Amino acid sequence: MKKEDCFYLGKIVKKYSFKGELLAKLDTDEPDLYDNLDAIFLDLRGNLVPFFIESSQLHKSDLLRLKFEEVDTEADADALLKSELYLPLDLLPKLEGDKFYFHEVIGFTIKDKNFGEVGIIKAINDSTAQALFEIDRDGVEILIPMNDEFIVKVDRKNKTIEVDTPEGLINLYLEE
Repeated sequence: MKKEDCFYLGKIVKKYSFKGELLAKLDTDEPDLYDNLDAIFLDLRGNLVPFFIESSQLHKSDLLRLKFEEVDTEADADALLKSELYLPLDLLPKLEGDKFYFHEVIGFTIKDKNFGEVGIIKAINDSTAQALFEIDRDGVEILIPMNDEFIVKVDRKNKTIEVDTPEGLINLYLEE
């Protein structure tokens, strides 16, 4: 399994017991969707390694308490601390309407209600307080905040996202 075929689910943040149990912080709005997993991939030194789950349960809303098969001691658990958790993309719940996963809109065309076709989404920058569409318009990078009020329509069939941005926002990037 390659990382490109997976999505990031969360990270192991601490040990829970003396029996090798771990707590993982999940990066999701719906942690209960991931409560009954059979297996999960851990990123160990750049390789995705499958681990089978003996038991799991939600712990304090956004933490998942995990007991992996053959991880039975504190030392075993220590070796997995800070590991990132991944699942295959086909386990992602399908989103409908104007909700989308960041990875699925890369390559979509952005069209602005007033400006017209803006360009192609080449990445999503979510390292800032407000996630941004990084758009390539003939070699010029344009950043548009991923604000629910700006997103008019997500058209998966035609791979377009229609936005309605404040007047002048896109032109800021185009003026020399």
